[in-house]
Amino acid sequence: MRIEVDPGVCAGHGRCYSLAPDVYEADDDGYCATRSLQVPAGLERQARVGASNCPERAITVVDD
Repeated sequence: MRIEVDPGVCAGHGRCYSLAPDVYEADDDGYCATRSLQVPAGLERQARVGASNCPERAITVVDD
C-alpha cells in the first residue's frame, strides 16, 4: 500500500498527522509534508485513518 498527498488540495488541518503520526509528517506551516510514501508493514490502518479524516480528501490510498 502507498499514499499520495496532493499539496494543492491540503489545507493544513493536521488531522492526518495528528491521527497517524507514524505515517504522516507536518511541515513548518502545518501542512502535510508527506507527498508519497510506501506505507511500512503494520501501519496500513494508521494510513487509512489519516486519509479518511482529511476534510479535503487530499490523500489517496493506493493498494498495491
